[in-house]
Amino acid sequence: MLNYSQNMLDRVFGALADRTRRGILERLAESDRSVTDLAKPYDMSLPAVSQHLRVLEKAGLVRRRRRGRVHELRLEARRLKQAEAWIEEHCRAWEERLDRLDEYLKELQAKENKNASKK
Repeated sequence: MLNYSQNMLDRVFGALADRTRRGILERLAESDRSVTDLAKPYDMSLPAVSQHLRVLEKAGLVRRRRRGRVHELRLEARRLKQAEAWIEEHCRAWEERLDRLDEYLKELQAKENKNASKK
């Protein structure tokens, strides 16, 4: 099992749980953007958008760079890749468990069929 910081995963999944923050990440996947540019499609104040951005920053999903008065943000995909790896690891584990359950159920069914044919 891979070693993950539980706090990091909590922050990443918590950040991804919000529709606005996911939308911001989608826009940042296209290109770096200023805070005001990121705020445009949302019907909320600039401080509210900044609050969402702080959550994304604390999760390590975005990086802020100041150029004079303009704050420009960039997507940091490394944390997303770590979260994706965690999900994939757990999917594999569940698939293995389900495969074992499927085999067990097939064995039970075969025994039942064998016993039913003896009657």
